[in-house]
Amino acid sequence: MKRYLVLENGEVFAGLAFGAPCDTVGELVFTTGMNGYIETLTDPSYCGQIVLQTFPLIGNYGIIPADFEGKCCVRGYVVREQCQTPSNFRCEETLDAFLKANNIPGIAGIDTRAVTRILREAGTMNAAICDTVPDDLAPLRAYRITDPVPQVTTPEPYTLQPEGSVLHRVALIDYGAKRNIARELCRRGCAVTVLPCSAKAKDILAAGYDGVMLSNGPGDPTDNVDQIAEIAKLFGRIPMFGICLGHQLMALAQGGSTVKLKYGHRGVNQPARDVCGTRTFLTSQNHGYAVVPESVKTGVIRYINANDGTCEGVDYPDLRAFSVQFHPEACSGPHDTAFLFDRFCDLMGGAHHADRLHHPQSPGHRLRPPRPRSGAAA
Repeated sequence: MKRYLVLENGEVFAGLAFGAPCDTVGELVFTTGMNGYIETLTDPSYCGQIVLQTFPLIGNYGIIPADFEGKCCVRGYVVREQCQTPSNFRCEETLDAFLKANNIPGIAGIDTRAVTRILREAGTMNAAICDTVPDDLAPLRAYRITDPVPQVTTPEPYTLQPEGSVLHRVALIDYGAKRNIARELCRRGCAVTVLPCSAKAKDILAAGYDGVMLSNGPGDPTDNVDQIAEIAKLFGRIPMFGICLGHQLMALAQGGSTVKLKYGHRGVNQPARDVCGTRTFLTSQNHGYAVVPESVKTGVIRYINANDGTCEGVDYPDLRAFSVQFHPEACSGPHDTAFLFDRFCDLMGGAHHADRLHHPQSPGHRLRPPRPRSGAAA
């Protein structure tokens, strides 16, 4: 069955329908990852957006629930070719069946590289996936993502325990948290209590947590006025680590500002350069906003994007806090920056660890050696 991708600039692309048999409108964004489409589809940060995959074949290993990062919140899905016969021993259903079950329309047969060029040149824009081309594009152009964080946060607190001894108790404020954030903390001996985005600073401090983790999430960071005010009350009173939206909210809480990028950074090969060292890390990213470097007054820029120079991380050494724009928890990789969770655990360890914010090349921050491949000599 024929289906159409209609851009707000009036351009129309014809393709083939798959997924749910319904129309949709959303903000159209592209991601360049060659793998990890399951994690993309289940990343709450995509709430309100239609996702376009630049890699030409999607769905070849099917849908694997164990790899889900959260609830599927995308409004539509655009691919060049969708695989109808996936092959993977962990596969439980096809991409088409998954989209149908989640009421998400998809469109295949689209020249995704051509659409990506349009977005790179003109910037992110709204789009519709529909069975007939609308005569009036005004409703499409008027679409806005509103209050996405309350839509994706946990309704009630819950706690995840590590397999071994509890070394730290962490409050993870859920603005749309990917599940692997909690997994990474649990692997390091943290008992993680996941809190709603409405969590109050006074309650967090009264509970006696060792640290606070601020998660990723969707939308314009400046919309989260109440959350920014609560974060400001936590600064300097408890160790904090922010990722993606959490990074942006921390900067705003310290008087900084953010800006919407022309088309954002979404993919698994974004280079983040450590300006305090000599390394550039490959990172997974999914954001449409960035912290304005010149607005950072109380912190120190730690990482920048090697492609466009945008801010990718801030250290707050005098406040026992740091943040990154990229995703060190990326489940499908790359795993170059997973050591940042070790850094957070060091920061929670006591005052004698705080100097590692000032001296990031200390032994506690050396990268761990790569794990030997299965079957390889140790």
